[in-house]
Amino acid sequence: MTTSTVTATLRLGTRGSRLARTQSQAVADAITAATGAPVELVPIVTEGDRSAAAIAQLGGTGVFVTALREALLAGAVDLAVHSYKDLPTAPEPQLTIAAVPRREDPRDALVARDGLTLGELPPGARVGTGAPRRVAQLRALGLGLDVVPIRGNVDTRMGRVAGLTGEGGDLDAVVLARAGLSRLGRLDVVTELLDPLQVLPAPAQGALAVECRTSDARTRELLGRLEDVSARACVVAERATLAALEAGCSAPVAAYAEVAEGERGPELFLRASVTAIDGSDTVRGSITGPLPDAAVLGRALATELLDRGAAELMAVSS
Repeated sequence: MTTSTVTATLRLGTRGSRLARTQSQAVADAITAATGAPVELVPIVTEGDRSAAAIAQLGGTGVFVTALREALLAGAVDLAVHSYKDLPTAPEPQLTIAAVPRREDPRDALVARDGLTLGELPPGARVGTGAPRRVAQLRALGLGLDVVPIRGNVDTRMGRVAGLTGEGGDLDAVVLARAGLSRLGRLDVVTELLDPLQVLPAPAQGALAVECRTSDARTRELLGRLEDVSARACVVAERATLAALEAGCSAPVAAYAEVAEGERGPELFLRASVTAIDGSDTVRGSITGPLPDAAVLGRALATELLDRGAAELMAVSS
């Protein structure tokens, strides 16, 4: 590779939130470390950033990526970094996910007043979360919690927890993705990491998608150096389940894949669930198979869940 190729600056489109800029800068630094190419962050405002409406009312979390993709297609930027769970499952033919870097811990985290855990919160405690998946699963635990849908960035959400910022708040706790808190250096506020047996994560939670134009071979090659094979296989399996269920990012669908050593080498262990929004019913399932079959495994598990009534639960939740 010539020196001029390496030193040409890459323009990275990013949302303006602190979390988006933090994870975009981390990817920019990784690109420079791996390739020597300098990276410039280009802030882009999305429809999801402009609106205060709930995610479900906006049509799902895809609203956070449309403006970034438009900038990519227009040539205004060379790449974009997305929280992978925000991406629609339908592919965009002119764009490609050139890299899935190492994944953060995908579990959900509780941030509660007085250092309380989920089981220690009293019946009637107000717990805020922005995701229908979390709302449904928290209600399904049968703890008598008052689960409140909320919007806003990480700091805004945590600011609503009573006593957390030294001021009064209207919530006893919030549930957030551990990955975001980790990237912001705020794991100190976590009072409990939620076991996936209780609250299964969203498909691709904790993973980043580094996207560029399919026709841009130079950028694809540079970004490919950040690829984590295990992370890619896990998110492919999880999102294949979501796609086969024909569910959007805001549906109460959970999926979590892990890589474990099997008798014939590394294997994927994929779990998924669909929960009624009122928590009254849930269908769960799991499947195991080789990493190269990630998409096939995801679709097969979705078929099993549909056979057991998942579509009816999603219809009730919509």
